[in-house]
Amino acid sequence: MLDPMMRFIKNSTFSSFLLFFSAALALILANSPAQAYTQWLLSQSIGFSLGSFVVEKPLLLWINDGLMSIFFFVIGLELKREILAGELSTPKNVLMPIVGAIGGMVIPALIYLSINAGGSTEVMRGWGIPMATDIAFALGVLYLLGPKVPVQLKVFLTALAIIDDLGAVLIVAIFYTSEISLVNLTIGAIILALMFALNKMGIRRVLIFAILGIGGVWLATLLSGVHATVAAVLAAFAIPADRRIDKSNYLDNINQLASKFKIANKARDEKYLLSSEEENIIGEIKRVSKASISPLQRLERNMHGLVEFFVMPVFALANAGVVLDSNWMEMISSPIAMGVSFGLVFGKVIGIYGLCMLGLKLGWFRIPDRLNTKMLLGASFLAAIGFTMSLFINALAFTNPIYIEQAKMGILLASLTSGFLGYWVLRKAIHQPSKNKGEKVEATVVEVSA
Repeated sequence: MLDPMMRFIKNSTFSSFLLFFSAALALILANSPAQAYTQWLLSQSIGFSLGSFVVEKPLLLWINDGLMSIFFFVIGLELKREILAGELSTPKNVLMPIVGAIGGMVIPALIYLSINAGGSTEVMRGWGIPMATDIAFALGVLYLLGPKVPVQLKVFLTALAIIDDLGAVLIVAIFYTSEISLVNLTIGAIILALMFALNKMGIRRVLIFAILGIGGVWLATLLSGVHATVAAVLAAFAIPADRRIDKSNYLDNINQLASKFKIANKARDEKYLLSSEEENIIGEIKRVSKASISPLQRLERNMHGLVEFFVMPVFALANAGVVLDSNWMEMISSPIAMGVSFGLVFGKVIGIYGLCMLGLKLGWFRIPDRLNTKMLLGASFLAAIGFTMSLFINALAFTNPIYIEQAKMGILLASLTSGFLGYWVLRKAIHQPSKNKGEKVEATVVEVSA
């Protein structure tokens, strides 16, 4: 059950460094002569037309609405897989991350609203910014701590972030949606229903779902006024998760094909070539192997590289740049920047760690094996690294460029601070020698009676 999540964790560690490099490059470009050219490039209109039907948007919006939809599509695939057969499939495993994620969303929003109380309507729209968690950066910090980090800690943090992402999708759909076109929304809903119907009918061709998902659901949602990333998550839930061939039939087929391969006619020059009969058998092995993996798993595995090594770095490069001029102290001390940074650093820790500790005291759940409360505190700090997701909501919340820059300052400051504090706390919890025995402290299990 842990294998898919562990593969995701391993992929995320290197991508976090690439993401950090993209963010640093964005800051350098924003404070160099190249800043004007970068802004010009991001403002260039790109689109397509079919007769009188025209879709045209600036490059920045294609990145934020288009590329990030790919990111949320993969998030949707992960959510479906975890709900069906992963860490979110049993109440025992999911209750603690759910409680922590709820606290980690509600408390940061309340802190932002309290700091910005009395502000304009647009200023108050920023409450969703400190609610996000950047899983790639968080897991990257865990990677720096070395192999002694318990697997249970990585799984808890990943599950927490996935639930947090689901919350972000709901927030975008409900609170950060512009005027709605009911006609386009209805078209998107009909096509989405068709995708679910094809799933129930046993259709497994990924190309069919791709055409309906992109050309139908995503485009109709984009034109409806609802943010297109919501459509990406819904489309992901329509992707089939079952296999055409189960494990026992797969083994029978492979054994039969292997036996046929042994007695098949050989090519004249066997060292370099296969006979046509051998080629046909290998082709059949490929077909059977492909049918034994669900479309959901194939898509999730194949698209992770695109998201981790292209989509997120490009998004960071386009959105993380902040112009640092002589007024940077005023920007960082503005109510928006303080609301975002305090909401992330303090709100996430109070919400996640505080509610999880409350749940442990009340007996709602037990802390996973090999974890202790210090590790839980460190994970809460890492969950306060909002970066990519916070930048994404920032772009939706504000239209005033000054507010956008102030929020970016708060996001960057909070992400750096939280990353450092999370690393320091976890390093102490995992590597600190015992005062009595001079040995490494073993992760303790906190027993909480029901």
